[in-house]
Amino acid sequence: MALPTKKILIFLLLSGILTFSSCHIARYVFWNYADINDYKRFPADTLITGMPAYPFYPYSLPYKLILPESFQTTQCPQDLENFLESTHTKVFLIIRNDSIIYEKYFDDYNHMSLLPGFSIAKSFLSALVGIAIDEGFIKSTSQPVTDFIPEMKDTGFQKVTIDDLLSMRSGIRFVEGYSNPFSGVAKFYYGRNLRKYSVNLKVVSTSGNAYNYQSANYQLLAMIIEKATGKRVSEYLEEKIWKPVGMEFPGTWNYDSKKFMENKGFCCINARAVDFARFGELYLNGGILNDQRIISKDWVDASLNNRYNSLDSQGFPYTYSWRVLANGDFFAKGILGEYIYVSPAKKIIIVRIGTKAGDLIWPQFFQGIISQI
Repeated sequence: MALPTKKILIFLLLSGILTFSSCHIARYVFWNYADINDYKRFPADTLITGMPAYPFYPYSLPYKLILPESFQTTQCPQDLENFLESTHTKVFLIIRNDSIIYEKYFDDYNHMSLLPGFSIAKSFLSALVGIAIDEGFIKSTSQPVTDFIPEMKDTGFQKVTIDDLLSMRSGIRFVEGYSNPFSGVAKFYYGRNLRKYSVNLKVVSTSGNAYNYQSANYQLLAMIIEKATGKRVSEYLEEKIWKPVGMEFPGTWNYDSKKFMENKGFCCINARAVDFARFGELYLNGGILNDQRIISKDWVDASLNNRYNSLDSQGFPYTYSWRVLANGDFFAKGILGEYIYVSPAKKIIIVRIGTKAGDLIWPQFFQGIISQI
């Protein structure tokens, strides 16, 4: 007797997944969308700490913060803590003048929890490009991609510069969107051979003309750093940022597969909340931390300069993987609502990690919090 149609479809689907278990689509079907625990699913390099941790101090008195009025609802009034929990926040950390004035964890998360940064990694990678330029491994942001990846010279990349990659203006064909298993970013995220995918990219419009957020740009930057420095990009991050900044805990950086070990340059640096804050502190201090110059002031300024007037999907100005506001605040952002938000005027850093961003405009919420401090 024939199986019912629904059972046949399920059987065929499972058979296909098992048959093509190495395919990124099969992994997408199994895991579906990006998740706060994804860092456990992919192999990773460990980022070792070095010098004593850059100190953050507990605030001497309890700091009372309330939910900003614009985020209150008359139907369901909430306090700050309940609001954070209801918006799928797992970590909310505020540091001012090196003092921790608010630190709240939800569910089973705590100070020691390793947390994914997703696209916050792009801001780390942007910093590494600046350091490589300062050290002479890269001449300038005007160098073309093909100076470092010559096998891409016949795909239009001889006209694409490092600046084009940093500012998301490369003109490549690449579909961004984790909800589509056939998109470019799903292939890069779930696939197992990032170099192969990257060198097969094509330029389809004039580079430098228009902003288009595409994670593949930063994968190419990771490959450029490795070629320029002769080091794995995770090794370069550990040497030039993780150790000298004085990160308190080891971090990790996921890579594609044990066979190819290509770090995911567009995402997947994982750290504790306080160490994400230390990276924010580095930019807050203009590239200096632990009494040493880690990133040049020129690169910090260039990174926060909205020279192209590019706007992201929420209308925030996009620079070299930072969003910069008119009041001078700036932030790094990840897909599930991960934020390192920096307010230079108030000397404040906010780190928010959650399981989803929701429809909330988080930078507006952060500004409402900062206004109370």
